[in-house]
Amino acid sequence: MPDSRPLPQIGRHRLPNRVILAPMAGVTDRPFRQLCRRLGAGLVVGEMVTSDPALWHTRKSRQRMDHRGEPGPRSVQIAGGDAAMLAEAARLNVAQGAEIIDINMGCPAKKVCNKAAGSALLRDESLVADILEAVVAAVGVPVTLKIRTGWCAQSNNGVRVARLAELAGIQALAVHGRHRQQRYSGEAEYDTIAAIKQAVNIPVFANGDIDSPQKAARVLDYTGADAVMIGRGAQGNPWIFREIDHYLRHGRPCSPPNASERADVLQGHLHELHAFYGAYMGVRIARKHLGWYLASDSRFDAGRQRELRAAFNALERPDDQYHFIDDLFRPGSDVPSPWATNGNSAA
Repeated sequence: MPDSRPLPQIGRHRLPNRVILAPMAGVTDRPFRQLCRRLGAGLVVGEMVTSDPALWHTRKSRQRMDHRGEPGPRSVQIAGGDAAMLAEAARLNVAQGAEIIDINMGCPAKKVCNKAAGSALLRDESLVADILEAVVAAVGVPVTLKIRTGWCAQSNNGVRVARLAELAGIQALAVHGRHRQQRYSGEAEYDTIAAIKQAVNIPVFANGDIDSPQKAARVLDYTGADAVMIGRGAQGNPWIFREIDHYLRHGRPCSPPNASERADVLQGHLHELHAFYGAYMGVRIARKHLGWYLASDSRFDAGRQRELRAAFNALERPDDQYHFIDDLFRPGSDVPSPWATNGNSAA
């Protein structure tokens, strides 16, 4: 049945639907955020930005902080383990146009956790409280938080952290249904998310293994969460946002993208990547996205995907990548013939 509850609100920002793009380092750059927003995401969260301003001069940090041309509300995620530094990072990002500050306490990556940031913070609830209070006090925009269910199976403290967050003035909470030591293995569990939703009065967003409209509806029903947050399920499948939104509003699936739309979206995504990163880096970053698009296309089995990825990865020029996509979606053929044998464009 359609979800008739009021739509979630983060501070003064009422979201247009219940489907949110999760922040993913190396994935949710400006081109991908804009694409997902255009295809139905009600909110998109940028890539994790370090809380150390001394590192903001790097090309990677500058690109992660680039939100030019994006519609609001612009949500910027910050990461670190020092309360004062995170508060200053929040102030600087708001000065540069952030309208929501999101704090990362969910990333399981070793390079983040080894610096006592990300989900490593969940081991120290006193530090969690200090960080949340400092960041909320530092800025006049809503502050949100992303967590996991805990550090390990023996420390499933998500409910306690959620209560600390609400007390500190956090405006919304995203919960990935795994503890840190699971990383992305096994299956996400939603019992802790349901318990968190019962324990607090702020919006709760359910995250983890949501890869279809039907799964989104089941998770919302089971947990009582206010929205779903989509991460890996959007890789190569940005249409998932409008599909989930349509299913939640109408109780029935919408039509999947046809070949023409898939081709147009891929071409547009490649063009934006090349424009954003420059030809050299854009060509290389496009390769992982093409792999994800192929994986989401039912025309290609695993073996064929490998062949096509190898051919695409050999291309060095933007124009060759565009021609590859044209051939890939040529009516009546699923084989980009000029590329299948030598990975080079036709003369």
